[in-house]
Amino acid sequence: MDTPICDFVRRYAADNPLRLHMPGHKGKGELGIEHLDITEVDGADVLYRAEGIIARSQENATALFGAQRTLYSAEGSSLCIRGMLHLALLYAKATGRPPRIAAARNAHSVFLTAAALLDVEVDWLRGTEDSLLTCRVTPEQLDTYLSHTPTVVVYITSPDYLGNTADIAALAQVCHRHGTLLLVDNAHGAYLRFLSPSRHPIDAGADLCCDSAHKTLGVLTGGAYLHIGKNAPALLAEQAASSLALFASTSPSYLILQSLDLANKRLAGDYPARLAACAAALTALKERLSAKGWRLVGDEPLKLTLAPKSYGYTGTELAARLAADGIHVECSDPDHLVCMFTPEGDEDAVSRLERALDSLPPRSPITTLPPPLPVLRQQISPREALLSLGEECAAEHCVGRILATPAITCPPAVPIAVCGEVLDEQAVALLCYYGITHCRVI
Repeated sequence: MDTPICDFVRRYAADNPLRLHMPGHKGKGELGIEHLDITEVDGADVLYRAEGIIARSQENATALFGAQRTLYSAEGSSLCIRGMLHLALLYAKATGRPPRIAAARNAHSVFLTAAALLDVEVDWLRGTEDSLLTCRVTPEQLDTYLSHTPTVVVYITSPDYLGNTADIAALAQVCHRHGTLLLVDNAHGAYLRFLSPSRHPIDAGADLCCDSAHKTLGVLTGGAYLHIGKNAPALLAEQAASSLALFASTSPSYLILQSLDLANKRLAGDYPARLAACAAALTALKERLSAKGWRLVGDEPLKLTLAPKSYGYTGTELAARLAADGIHVECSDPDHLVCMFTPEGDEDAVSRLERALDSLPPRSPITTLPPPLPVLRQQISPREALLSLGEECAAEHCVGRILATPAITCPPAVPIAVCGEVLDEQAVALLCYYGITHCRVI
């Protein structure tokens, strides 16, 4: 596996050229990496019109992921989500269908803002388990919905933030039977391709899929992939770069591109073996913690999610306890604590977390539950709301007001309420429960 982007940049830096171009640091600085930070000089290629070193690197990634085409993003899965929705819009126009998208309600806020900017109609799918972070849509539910509602695209988040994975293969079969595309936000699951057997959405039949390489593959923050499925309409592969360019910066980070380039070499090497060992160690830890009385959530191999109220702790309190031991988790809220592992982590990560949890005595279970997820009335379209003037108000004063921007905590950036919806008392209670004290309303 070659690394054309890294090879070019290293040769360029080794030549010690007089840099009469951007960036302004001119290859010098205290970070020690400035000499590898370049712009689109001659030979460096152009990300969204790639014909040289970037094109060759993306071809390597395409082969590794078994996709029809794989493109890089230096702006995370957020850019890829926007690109996927634009591709869905183009597909709808090409097939003469209304640009309606059905999405599980636990979609990332970027999905919502992209749909609003593109003026795409969204129908929210409610699952069998419907909470803020989890929305389990079954193939049977989806089949019933698509039988009555013509829809060009179905959008699913899997794995979700808590580590629950959907039956993508079954959902893809339902979508394709109805002539509908399946888009998957797989931001947390890039590594799933390298399990044996693969559990990646592209291998399960998804038409479009985004991966955040930086979340699980050891890539610098901002590195991500947009994959076009092997059997997806050729239009998607042909238009993908243009759709990304519509929203992307014209100054992508070459540090991130080099990191994605190097990941190809690592993934083609011993990564699958190291991944299998890491997943096995985490599976064993989950079994031991469950036997000790901890309640676990989710089935994702590299994510450990505790629901610690049954052990007598809130997720927020548990995160603070672990932080005092120098252990910093991905996310915590009153009900959950999320830990993410990778083969690149410390060798003693599993044992260190286990020792810290073992030091905590079990207490009486906490029985308080979060307020139920509200079903709110859409007063105006998300686009109209997002492009309207708003004002910041204390959440408790927002009952009856129209939300102007998505109400989120970050992480996990899943909207509690959607722009254009009218907030009711139940919604405000949920906002306060998750620590959102102010909202922007019209």
